[in-house]
Amino acid sequence: MAVPVEEAIAALSTFSLEDDQPEVQGPAIWISTERGATQSPIEYSDVSAYRLSLSEDTKALNQLNSLIQEGKEMASVLYTYRSCVKALPQLPDSMKQSQADLYLETYQVLDLEMSRLREIQRWQASAASKLAADMQRFSRPERRINGPTITHLWSMLKLLDVLVQLDHLKNAKASIPNDFSWYKRTFTQVSVQWQDIDSMREELDDLQDFLKHEMGYFIELACRDVSCEQSLIVNSVEDILQVLIVFAVESLELDFALLFPERHILLRVLPVLVVLATSSEKDSESLYKRVKIIRLINIFKNDPVIPAFPDLHLSPAAILKELSTYFHKFSTQTRLLTLPAPHELPPREAQERHYLIINHIGAIRSEHDDFLLLLKSSDSADVEWCKEVKGNMYDMVVEGFQLLSKWTARIWEQCAWKFSRPCKVVVPSESYEASSSFSDYEKVVRYNYSAEERKALVELVSYIKSIGSMMQRCDTLVADALWETIHSEVQDFVQNTLATMLRTTFRKKKDLSRILSDMRTLSADWMANTSKPESDLQPLQHGSEESRGSFFHPRPVAPTSAQVHCLQFLIYEVVSGGNLRKPGGLFGNSGSEIPVSDLKQLETFFYKLSFFLHVLDYTAFMTVVTLTDLGFLWFREFYLESSRVIQFPIECSLPWMLVDHVLHSQNAGLLESVLMPFDIYNDSAQQALVVLKQRFLYDEIEAEVDHCFDIFVSNLCDNIFTYYKSWAASELLDPSFLFALDNGEKYSVQPMRFTALLMMTRVKLLGRTIDLRSLIAERMNKVFRENLEFLFDRFESQDLCSIFELEKLLDVLKHAHELLSKDLLMDAFSLMLSEMQENISLVSYSSRLASQIWMEMRNDFLPNFILCNTTQRFVRSSKIPSVPVQRPSVPSAKPNFYCGTQDLNSAHQTFAQLHSGFFGMAHMFSIVRLLGSRSLPWLIRALLDHISNKIATLEPMIIGLQEALPKSIGLLPFDGGVTGCMRLVKENLSWGSKPELKTEVLRGIKEIGSVLYWMGLLDIVLREVDTTHFMQTAPWLGLIPGVDGQILQGQDSGDSPVVTLFRSATSAIVSNPGCLDPTSFHTLSKQAEAADLLCKANMNTGSVLEYALAFTSATLDKYCSKWSAAPKTGFLDITTSKDFYRIFSGLQIGYLEESVQLPPNNHEILGDSVAWGGCTIIYLLGQQLHFELFDFSYQVLNVAEVEAASLLQTHKNPHLAQGWESILEAMKKARRLNNHVFSMLKARCPLEDKVACAIKQSGAPLHRIKFENTVSAFETLPQKGA
Repeated sequence: MAVPVEEAIAALSTFSLEDDQPEVQGPAIWISTERGATQSPIEYSDVSAYRLSLSEDTKALNQLNSLIQEGKEMASVLYTYRSCVKALPQLPDSMKQSQADLYLETYQVLDLEMSRLREIQRWQASAASKLAADMQRFSRPERRINGPTITHLWSMLKLLDVLVQLDHLKNAKASIPNDFSWYKRTFTQVSVQWQDIDSMREELDDLQDFLKHEMGYFIELACRDVSCEQSLIVNSVEDILQVLIVFAVESLELDFALLFPERHILLRVLPVLVVLATSSEKDSESLYKRVKIIRLINIFKNDPVIPAFPDLHLSPAAILKELSTYFHKFSTQTRLLTLPAPHELPPREAQERHYLIINHIGAIRSEHDDFLLLLKSSDSADVEWCKEVKGNMYDMVVEGFQLLSKWTARIWEQCAWKFSRPCKVVVPSESYEASSSFSDYEKVVRYNYSAEERKALVELVSYIKSIGSMMQRCDTLVADALWETIHSEVQDFVQNTLATMLRTTFRKKKDLSRILSDMRTLSADWMANTSKPESDLQPLQHGSEESRGSFFHPRPVAPTSAQVHCLQFLIYEVVSGGNLRKPGGLFGNSGSEIPVSDLKQLETFFYKLSFFLHVLDYTAFMTVVTLTDLGFLWFREFYLESSRVIQFPIECSLPWMLVDHVLHSQNAGLLESVLMPFDIYNDSAQQALVVLKQRFLYDEIEAEVDHCFDIFVSNLCDNIFTYYKSWAASELLDPSFLFALDNGEKYSVQPMRFTALLMMTRVKLLGRTIDLRSLIAERMNKVFRENLEFLFDRFESQDLCSIFELEKLLDVLKHAHELLSKDLLMDAFSLMLSEMQENISLVSYSSRLASQIWMEMRNDFLPNFILCNTTQRFVRSSKIPSVPVQRPSVPSAKPNFYCGTQDLNSAHQTFAQLHSGFFGMAHMFSIVRLLGSRSLPWLIRALLDHISNKIATLEPMIIGLQEALPKSIGLLPFDGGVTGCMRLVKENLSWGSKPELKTEVLRGIKEIGSVLYWMGLLDIVLREVDTTHFMQTAPWLGLIPGVDGQILQGQDSGDSPVVTLFRSATSAIVSNPGCLDPTSFHTLSKQAEAADLLCKANMNTGSVLEYALAFTSATLDKYCSKWSAAPKTGFLDITTSKDFYRIFSGLQIGYLEESVQLPPNNHEILGDSVAWGGCTIIYLLGQQLHFELFDFSYQVLNVAEVEAASLLQTHKNPHLAQGWESILEAMKKARRLNNHVFSMLKARCPLEDKVACAIKQSGAPLHRIKFENTVSAFETLPQKGA
């Protein structure tokens, strides 16, 4: 069944093609096949229908317009002309015989280029001749034809402007005469064998004269033959010249030109018109009666520089001085000839303040904000607008055009001013540029704009593009309102205003009344009139009041360009009476019988007619495109030629300079405008293809855009990354630290407006649509990975203590990722971290970080760090290691790879340095958080294997020490005192011929103790983590803590709260009849049950320290028979025992004796880890009691106590043991430390009556359990319920 068209349209109207992308780019260039309203699409062929005798005017007007179009194309050819000679090959000496062939090829190439110059020469002669003839035709005293019309005057001015620009281009392009000289030389060489070349030589001489003479168009225009005697003045065209001057002066003074190109045309042609019109004293007096010379001087002084082409400018003073050479009479006009040239103006003049945008940016901001409010208010208006609202829409559009025209003109004029006044003192931005030379283009562009001027220019460009884009979008909204307003204005004037004038002012003036009636006839819309038709109103015009105030319905029917053309002509005829010699201005009242009020009404409507055409072009975007076209900011053809380079670097390109300034200025207000300068490239590419029609220019623009956009994306991503990194680092700073600072605000980050740029999915660039958001996301993913790589490289170049700094930097990076992910879709940070740690595989339990931690512990931490049991910290030993640790050098990176800015880097580095000299609980927390539950077991297993390997390494050394012990060592006697005991110990414990084993054994025991203590720290951290996890999950699982760390189920033995919650929610939803698919809710309920079982299974975790002790005990079982031999007699062996406790006792007393000597002593090399390792082995071998009874240091302490007591009783000198205080104090500390270790071991690994045991998770001991060394640590963990 077919859907009705109305319903289909209504359905389509509900779809929205708009998205949330912000408008931070200028208007797009639309393809339009329509000709603008300012140019008649049918070349004014409909003018003859109005019977105004304007056929000759129309014919001449069309001819002038054709010449203007051809002249613009000629100007494009000249402007884009590049030297062909530079590309000519240079023949080596060995190929001189081919010189003739080279000349011929060169001539053929250059002849094609010279043919274009000949066409320009012929066109200039034709245009000048046509313009002169046209002026003569309308300057005849007998006035046989009507005209010229205002449109015709504009065409004369535009054609004269094209002639001026063409001549200026021809004189400025040095490559043209250079190529011509080569062309002439090759012609001389190749024409030797030709015949009948006289005509060619004559044509060549004419072309040479054309290129040689400046102001050639002026010669053609002012002198119809070679001499200047027969000038335009002789042909009586001073009337039309004066009319053109008056029209130009009034338009400039009263600012009647709506678009800036019209104003620039008037400024460029006015000096030429003045010279032509004042070439004699009589003509000067005639002109100065109509236009005071002071008015001309003021115009020329106010605009000493006039834009001509993108990188070329004109000066009225220069034009006047150049043209004065053709008329000796004009040389007497000293007031005009003494005007200063732009480069002659002193600095800080009013002209500089006028031309520089920075001096007007405040007013421009106010104008922009006011117009933006006005434009936004129209969006909320109703569809059915009243007449007043539609009139306001029209006024708003006209005001928008005027603002855009004024702003774009300011950019044109500032560029022309900068080109006319290059930078004199170059301040290079880079140090390597100091010795290099600077091109002229760098002096007028790169170094001629200060930072504030670039900022103001970026602002103005963004204002122009944003307002232009908004006006383009609201075209369909206001189109009918504009047409109805124009229709209403025209009809109100012709039906009401003119009717009143016919009844009053022009009642008895038949000629003028006829003109007014013609105006009504050609433009009145009687179909919209609700009153009587004109035929019925005619009798009532002489006295009846009934005809006053005709009422009509406005219709969206605008007048054609021919109607506007005729209306302007008729109004001018009414005012001037067809007299070109009329004194005063166009609408001056001198000599006129028209009242001032009527004259003012005619003048107002006359200039409104000009605005109507531009407003009508608004619907085809021609006016908006013209006013927002900033492509001229890129072109630099003149300076490319003068600098003799193929192309300038992008640092000299003004659009890129603006982009680069925004990126480096860190100005939040400008950031959203960073894409606006890229619209300059769009405009320049459009000009290169459509206006200049040169593909090579487009290719150069495209190459620069590709390069610039890549750099832009890279720099923008760096700024985004730096900002979010700084933001994250600032938020993670300790608040108490900031509160204690007086200048804490320097650590705060100013907000930047990156959100709009991060939403850009359609960036329009040279006809392409670029997804900037995806490019930024891709680049950000790469930068985050590079930052992770850098942080891991940095950690790998430092010791294990830097793990704390690594965690903090990773926290900053992770927080920056979280902040950025709110505005940008990126890869998960966990995925990036897994990639950089190389543990993406499901079966990979190791990681890059875990491997590095293990390498650091094996190579540096365990051998070179010592334990301080009091502070629970490991510190680096004072002894320099025998084998230095080989690490890569610390990588260098930008500040944003740390914390963003230098200040934040310093702050975070200060915190990191507090933890850089030791390894403690904070570092262990960092390891646990960074490795997680996946890689931590691998590290634990590696450390346990290290214990196993170290014990295996110590086994032969222990045997060697056992062999070195004396066969019998009895208890130390009390009668010899401390001195005797120490002498006896030193005699018995000399270790024979193997003293070197003592050091190696102590280091091995120290490493075992360090690992076990490290496991203890890890166990404390993991218990705290598990407790936190339990507190978070227990309420959802229905668990409560019991005694002795037991976990009990809640009073309700049913399902856990989380399962009950999901079940009840699923039941409520499924029971609702509106539920269409209950499967997904049942799945959620099942997942809750699975999560409940999984979390409960992982709740009862074991102790890492207990497992490490059990593992060590199982390892020692292999050596139990050698290190803990059973006594042969069954009684305790006192004197001949060589068990491990005896070896360690001897090592300990020797270690303590050496520790009190001059540094470096053994304690600074070994620390407290020796006690932890030795006591743990003794305890697990079941030798604690033996050690406490027969340890040599303990016996010495007992002797010292008895000796001190006996001395006190006999009142003898208590200091007989003087000299042993240090060793005795060290022994007491060692005994306290040993007791602490044994008490901890009893609490965590009670042995009862067995030699070694393991502990089940339930708390029950497993006696004499055997643990085998396996690949995975999980296989040796006691199983639940075992």
